[in-house]
Amino acid sequence: MKFSELKLHEKVLAGIKNAGFEECMPVQERALPVALSGRDLMVQSKTGSGKTAVFVIAFLEEYLRKKDEGLSSSCLIVAPTRELAQQIADDASVLCSGVPGFHVGCFFGGTGYERQRKLLQMGCDIYVGTPGRLLDFMQSGELDAKKIDTFVIDEADRLFDMGFYPDIKRMFRMMVPREQRQTMLFSATLEMRVRELAWEYMNESEELELEPDSITVDSITQELYHVAKSEKLHLLLQLLAVEKPESAIIFTNSRHMTMELAKRLRYNGWNADYISGDLTQKARELALSKLKSGKITILVATDVAARGLQIDNLPLVVNYDIPEDYENYVHRIGRTARAGKSGKAITLADEEFVYGLEAIEKYIKMKIPVIWPDNLPEITVRTAPEAPRREKAHKSGQKKPAPKTATAKPSNAKPAGKPQGGKKPASKPASGKSPGKSLGKMTEAERMKYYKEKYGFEPVKQTEEKPEKKPGFFARLFGLGRKKK
Repeated sequence: MKFSELKLHEKVLAGIKNAGFEECMPVQERALPVALSGRDLMVQSKTGSGKTAVFVIAFLEEYLRKKDEGLSSSCLIVAPTRELAQQIADDASVLCSGVPGFHVGCFFGGTGYERQRKLLQMGCDIYVGTPGRLLDFMQSGELDAKKIDTFVIDEADRLFDMGFYPDIKRMFRMMVPREQRQTMLFSATLEMRVRELAWEYMNESEELELEPDSITVDSITQELYHVAKSEKLHLLLQLLAVEKPESAIIFTNSRHMTMELAKRLRYNGWNADYISGDLTQKARELALSKLKSGKITILVATDVAARGLQIDNLPLVVNYDIPEDYENYVHRIGRTARAGKSGKAITLADEEFVYGLEAIEKYIKMKIPVIWPDNLPEITVRTAPEAPRREKAHKSGQKKPAPKTATAKPSNAKPAGKPQGGKKPASKPASGKSPGKSLGKMTEAERMKYYKEKYGFEPVKQTEEKPEKKPGFFARLFGLGRKKK
C-alpha cells in the first residue's frame, strides 16, 4: 500500500514526501487505518518496524481536522530513553514539516530545566520525553495534562522493565478520561503488565500482532565466533578488516570496557568513540552525531544505548561481550537492518560470558551459526600509542623506539594455546592439556567441557590419610570415641 492511497491531508502527504516515504511498511499498512479512525490501539511490533510514522501521521490528521473546526489538539509521546525520545522528536519534525507553525518539543532528564521550560512557554503541539522529566512538568503544572488528547507509549515493555510502570499509571490518572482521548501503545511483547494497562486505561483498544513469533529480524545475518578472551581484540580487528563497515556499533558489558576498547581501536587506525550511562547528555549526543555524520566509523556502547539508538544504514553490529541479559541481545542487533534494510550481527563468545549464550539461543529459538575464523588477514595489532617524547627524540637524530605491537595469529591458531611472544599461558586446563583444536572447531559439548575445566573449577587437592587418633583419658572414662557395634 502507498501512503497516497490512505486519503491523507495534503500537508501530511508533504511531510511524508520530505521523509522519503512512498510505500507503507507492514506495521504502517495494518495500524494506520485503525489509528486514523480514532480508535485506541495496542500493537506488538519489532524495533525499527516504522511505528513512529503511525502515531505521528494519525495525530497530524486529527490536529488538522480540529484546527479547521477552530479547536486545539496536543499529543504526548513517552519513550524509555533520552536517545529514543530525541530520535522520535527528530522523525516527527520531518513528518510535520508540511504543516506551517507546528512545534515538536523534547523533554528528558540529565540536562537543565530552563531550556525545556522555554519550550513549554512557547507552546508545543507534540511533547516527546522520558517519564521522569515529563512528570516533573506535569506535577508542577507547566505541562497541562488535561489538554492532552492523544497519548502514545512507545517501547512499553522496556519502560516497565526500567521501573516506569507506576509513573505511566500516574500520567494516566492526571489526564482526561479515556473516552476523551486516543491512546496508542507499542511494545515488542504484549506481556501481562501491558495488557493490564490497556484494560484499565484504554478504551476498547484494537490489538494488532505483527510477526509475534519472529523475535529477531530475518534480514540480519547472525554469526558467532568462539575465541579466548586474550585474543578478542585480534579477532575483532581481523573481522573489521574483512567487513570494512562504513559505520558500526560495538557493544560491551561495562562502561570501563567501552572507553578501553574505543582507545584500542583508535590506536589501530579506526575512527572510534564511545557512549555509556556515566557520560553527560551533551557528550552522548555529540558521539552519536559524529557516527551519524560519518566523522567516526565505530561507536562502542553499553546496553544503555541498545534501545535508544536509530541510525540509518548501519550495516554492522558486534557483540564484543555476550550480553548478560538474553533480551538485550535482540535489542542490540536490532540497531541494524532497520526500516527493511539488511545488516550483520557478529558475536564473540569468550570464556567469561559464554554462559549467557544458551539463554539467548533459547529465547530467539535458533542456534546462532558458528563461523570458523579461517582465511582472515594477518594484521599487526598496536597495543599502545607512541608517546610524544619519542617523536621529539626521532627528530633530534636519535633512533626512534619501535611501538609495542602484537602480531595477530594465523586464523587457524589455537585460541587457548600458546599466546604471542612465546610466553606460557596464564592458566591451563585442569588436565594440563591444551584443547587440541581451535574453539571455533569444537562441538558445543567439547567447548563447555573445556570452559569448565579451564575457567570454572579448581582441581581437587589430594590429602594424605592420617592415622586414627586414639581417644584420651576422659574420652575413655565416659565412653566417648568408642565405635558403635
